[in-house]
Amino acid sequence: MNVAVIGSGTMGNGIAHVFAQHGFAVALIDVQQPALDRALATIAKNLDRQVAKGALAEADKTAALGRIQTFTSLAEGVAAAELVVEAATENAELKLQIFRELDRHAPAGALLASNTSSISITRIAAATQRPAQVIGMHFMNPVPVMQLVEVIRGYATSDETTARVMDLARRLGKTPTEVNDYPGFVANRILLPMINEAIISLFEGVAGVAEIDTVMKLGMAHPMGPLQLADFIGLDVCLAILRVLHEGLGNPKYAPCPLLVNMVMAGRLGAKSGEGFYKYTAGSKELAVAPRFAG
Repeated sequence: MNVAVIGSGTMGNGIAHVFAQHGFAVALIDVQQPALDRALATIAKNLDRQVAKGALAEADKTAALGRIQTFTSLAEGVAAAELVVEAATENAELKLQIFRELDRHAPAGALLASNTSSISITRIAAATQRPAQVIGMHFMNPVPVMQLVEVIRGYATSDETTARVMDLARRLGKTPTEVNDYPGFVANRILLPMINEAIISLFEGVAGVAEIDTVMKLGMAHPMGPLQLADFIGLDVCLAILRVLHEGLGNPKYAPCPLLVNMVMAGRLGAKSGEGFYKYTAGSKELAVAPRFAG
């Protein structure tokens, strides 16, 4: 089966990785070749990590890399696709533009999936002439490690499309979970209010960064505290999802904390910018110094 992945960032290269590793031919598409080159280097590094752990043979790593082709032209990249997974920036207008182009260039029978973490699949599908073939395929980060795929049915998504995508997720070794198309779906409708409440607790001086994260890690058995997790997700992404929840559900409990808004405006986006609630070593998610906020 031929799969096209649009966007070569963290999510896109992870999605390409798992499809290629499981025997699918992958067209990885981005607007600039340097971004694609970085994505291939990341995929190779992550495959090397699997080889070092004994989870993958060297020959399988080589075969997986050989299944990935890169394209800077969307039309060329999706020309033979049977499934397209869009993993572009979490921006509604950008995604709508991409799906209009996909509708023009992807084969008539191709399924069109979005890795969106919050934007309405029904709205995205309405930008195409094939809404029954449009679905959400929300992978978790890091994609090669995390087992869940949230499969989101839009208003017009067909039973056949849903069944095929659920089966494809299982073929990747993932556990697909079907949900309906409401703001934030399930994962982020529950996760982001928790992260926002942690930020509010910091904003109101209830406790400091390390203290809030320690309570949630040791008291609630979370593998990572909510503030560090927010840094890893990207504070801009957290803010975008909260705004989707606030607008879509009309409930003030989803209103983003002013501290989060200010940090995003200041360019402190988390690990990817080098600083969020914590500071990070350049080019990695390793903590460089103690938390920035004391309380």
